Amino acid sequence: MAARVSLYLEILGVACLLATARAREVNQFPEGFLLGAATSSYQIEGAWNEDGKGESIWDHMLHEHPEYGNNGDNGDVACDSYHKYAEDVQALKELGAKVYRFSISWPRILPNGDLDVINQAGIDYYNNLINLLLENDIQPVVTMYHWDRPQALQYIGGWPNPILADYFLEYARVLFDNFGDRMNKMWLTFNEPYELLKGYATTGGQAPSQKAPGIGDYLAAHTVIRAHAMAYRLYDEQYCSTQNGKVGITLNCYWFEPYDDLEESLEAQERVIQFQLGLFANPIYVDGDYPAVVRERVDNSSRAEGRPRSRLPSFTEEEKQMINGSSDFFGLNSYTTSLVKSAVVGGSPSLESDSGVQRIINFTWPGSSLIWLRVVPWGFRNIVNWVSSRYPNYPIFITDNGYPDFGGLEDEERINYYGQYLAELLKAINEDRANVIGCTTWSLLDNLEWNSGFSSY
Repeated sequence: MAARVSLYLEILGVACLLATARAREVNQFPEGFLLGAATSSYQIEGAWNEDGKGESIWDHMLHEHPEYGNNGDNGDVACDSYHKYAEDVQALKELGAKVYRFSISWPRILPNGDLDVINQAGIDYYNNLINLLLENDIQPVVTMYHWDRPQALQYIGGWPNPILADYFLEYARVLFDNFGDRMNKMWLTFNEPYELLKGYATTGGQAPSQKAPGIGDYLAAHTVIRAHAMAYRLYDEQYCSTQNGKVGITLNCYWFEPYDDLEESLEAQERVIQFQLGLFANPIYVDGDYPAVVRERVDNSSRAEGRPRSRLPSFTEEEKQMINGSSDFFGLNSYTTSLVKSAVVGGSPSLESDSGVQRIINFTWPGSSLIWLRVVPWGFRNIVNWVSSRYPNYPIFITDNGYPDFGGLEDEERINYYGQYLAELLKAINEDRANVIGCTTWSLLDNLEWNSGFSSY
């Protein structure tokens, strides 16, 4: 049970912070602010082959290549939330959570990825979870895709294949039909699409572990953006008037601080954000197309490599119109800060090489159990304000923020992390006037941290 309630002590610390904040009007969260916790299906559910669930790309990768995981860890059992979801809801209730962000497992609903088999047991599971959350006055926020795509769709190429957008559209329709009557607040189409791209650029780190850097990752991004927009338009046109929900997407980005005061380092700061966050945010929130700097650099590199076409695909004018404005809010995941400078990095071709930015860990900043996650509260405020200023028409929902500690039951480091980061979030809201509507912590449970296994807490 101890492994399933990692947030108990840290939320007590957060509660103390909130109590103090409410005593000072300037530090008070806005009325109706959504504070809660988040999880993902593969990381907590287990029951990987029970009750008609199909194989996911993560099931497949970690079964076929256990060496890709830490100590052979995988999500076969994980936190066993498929059987113990009522305990999860009880933990949320005891924590005083107002919202719970969880993801739906695509292969638990559509084992083959398509409508030829619709798994009623999977639909029943999520209906039971949603109903229990509502009975306890906890608002469900559903992520449609948190990386565990049906393996059956990998056999036709996965996200680099543009037909996957059509498969995702039909999957979204099933979710709207079965859960939308009670999901009258927020849907998230994709979680951190930038991270899923790595499954088409590297071996072992991200499923499906297909190594096609600088090509497969851009093709995947192109399909994911189209899939998101198609699902958004479907909801807007056929469901919104009766279900009254909101649809968005969760994008992830660090704050990137220039390594020095050189102009090229300042340019690198902007460029790295555009290659990570802007790759998805610019089409959705600005003008329906990729950032100019991304388009220019990938096109130029492709020509220099002697290619007859750019490695970065182009949207049609019709697609640009469909994509532009295809979100009701901005989901943001952010944990840390990194230094950056202009440099030749990565192999050729690759997204890293195209960006021309070197990321540098500053080891003088406090650390965590993950080497890349340094505790830099002011950086959190900076990235929130960057998003707020670049995409001013969209409220921001912090969908992930958290700290992996070293396994101690006292959780002091995590409590300190949340205290400092929430304090900076309050400054962004109340001093900088960023329109932030909620924050869900990662994570409710000590879960499987993907290929890091159970080594992070």
